[in-house]
This record gives sequence, structure tokens and C-alpha cells, in this order.
Amino acid sequence: MLILTCPSKLQLLESVLQRSLPQTLPVYGAVMYINRGNPAQHEVVVDSWPEFKTVLTRPRMEVVKDKWDYYANLHATFYRDMDACRALLENKDSIDWGRAFQLQGLQDGLYEITKDIAKTRCVHLEPYCYLPLMHPNPSTLSQSRFRSDLLHFGTLNPSHATTLNDAWDFGRNDRSLRYLESLIRYFPSACLLDKEGQLAAWSLSDPYGCISHGYTLPHYRGKGWIGIILQNLGEKMHAHGFPVYVGVLAENEPSKRALQHQGFHILPGTYYMLIVTPVLKLKN
Repeated sequence: MLILTCPSKLQLLESVLQRSLPQTLPVYGAVMYINRGNPAQHEVVVDSWPEFKTVLTRPRMEVVKDKWDYYANLHATFYRDMDACRALLENKDSIDWGRAFQLQGLQDGLYEITKDIAKTRCVHLEPYCYLPLMHPNPSTLSQSRFRSDLLHFGTLNPSHATTLNDAWDFGRNDRSLRYLESLIRYFPSACLLDKEGQLAAWSLSDPYGCISHGYTLPHYRGKGWIGIILQNLGEKMHAHGFPVYVGVLAENEPSKRALQHQGFHILPGTYYMLIVTPVLKLKN
């Protein structure tokens, strides 16, 4: 395995990954951010260079200090050869399977590989499967004429993280709160506020350039506000050169309808979010 640190090699990798979109989406987004200031402090691992078969993005070793923090310990992978992917993921220098981490990717074989390794390592694997949706032409995203006596566009700030954490099904703990605060600080987001400056609806983006965490408080639903926010955030992502994409649960019909109304297309395959946690060993 090799850790790519040379800026010219990372720029070349970005170009190569772009040619394999949409399968490379999470890895491509991570590499784009690495090449643009690296706010998440990630790095790139490949099995070989320049003719790589597998690429993995991960936090730098010193970034995640909490062994149980899978929110911050984000990994993404893309492969051209399943055996090469398996070998890289099994390599103790690539991923520390003794720590909680999250692995994302858009290729079906990823789940099978991870499941096999998790079984041999005796760690717990929790898979989450999402529908990937991507906007084919983000330049056509334009905000509908926004008229409301109740709400106005605003900017998310870290003080909003508690509200987001309470509303997030994967949240409501200190680790998720820290993660949401980091997203707000370092990555594009969009929100609507009421007259008192309180949140009504919002959406974030993550270190993979994926639009996520879209949410509207219950008493503001049914007005199409999330669509307005998707337009706003999609325009921001496109302005930075990122593909505009999301992952939603297959049963989340309101989100799917809102996204398709904005011109998003459902991609083939599955967006995997695989959460690995060590098994606690109880002392006798």
C-alpha cells in the first residue's frame, strides 16, 4: 500500500476518479476536498501507483483519538478489482479494525468484502443501504422564487448543532454532536430560519461532498421548504465544482419525491454506509 501525498499525484487521481463517476462519488468527493485545503484532514491510500486497483480515503492517524467514534472515523473506497480491495481492507496498515469506523462506497461487492472481514476479525458490522441520487445538470438548479412571511434564508452555525443532533436518528449523543459541529464549521450547508432566528429546516454536506441531514421541523412540513434548501445547497456545491448527489433510504418517499422534483435521478446500485465497531469483551 502507498499513501499519496504528492499534490500532482492527488490531482491526477482526482481526474482519473472523475472519469469513473458515479461509482467513485464518495471517494471522488473526499479527494476533491483533500486537494482544496483538506478540511477533514483525510489522506489517500492506494494499493499501487499509478496503475491502482483500489483507493481508500481515511482520516490521518492523529485526527480521531476516540476509539469508539465512528462518526469522525470516516473511510470511503473504490475498487477495480475485488481481490485487491479485500487485500487493502485487510491490511492492518490501511484500516484499524480494533477501532470503530465507517466505510462508504457505491459498489455492491463492498458489503460482501466487509462482511467477510468483519466475521474473521470478530467485530460487529451494521450495514445501512441508501438509494443514490445525482443531479445530471446542476447548472440548471435555480431557486424558485422564495416568498414567505414566516421564514428567511440563514447560515448554520455551531450553536445550531444541538437542534440538528436532537433531530437526527443517528444522533443524540456527544460524538454525533461533535461530528455535526464539524460539518457546520467546514462544509457547505443551507437553512431556513423563522422571525426569531430559530431553525425551521436545513441540510448539510459532508467530507465526501454528499448532501445529507435534510430535515424540516414537523410544523413547517408540507410547504416544499426542503426543495428550496436543496436548490440553495446544490448551487453552492456546484459552484465549488462538486457533483451534486445524495443518499436516501428507499422507504423515504417524501425525500425521494422532493429530490426528483428538483431534477435528481436515481442511480443504479446501492450507497453503502457500513459501520464497524469492536466487540466489547467483558471481564470475568
